[in-house]
Amino acid sequence: MSYKAAIVSAITEFKDRAGSSSIAIKKHMQANMSADKKWLNGMFLNALKKAVADGDLVQNKNSYKLSPEFKKKAAAALKPKKKAAPKEKAAPKKK
Repeated sequence: MSYKAAIVSAITEFKDRAGSSSIAIKKHMQANMSADKKWLNGMFLNALKKAVADGDLVQNKNSYKLSPEFKKKAAAALKPKKKAAPKEKAAPKKK
């Protein structure tokens, strides 16, 4: 799991209206991190900054929350796509 995906899952689990602090996100990620993966604080901070720059997260003082655009993208990705109705083959012409 990438740092960005872990950050998004941590924020969605907290469900804070005002957003989640970076310290709370970090603690949640470290608690749920697999044992074979090493914690890299620089990677975590860069992932936070990049997500804010990309518009996926909104920073409010020292808290981060999901942007409305990112929520719409996530909801659209979860929604099942409709399959096109199969076209019936035309009956063979009689001679």
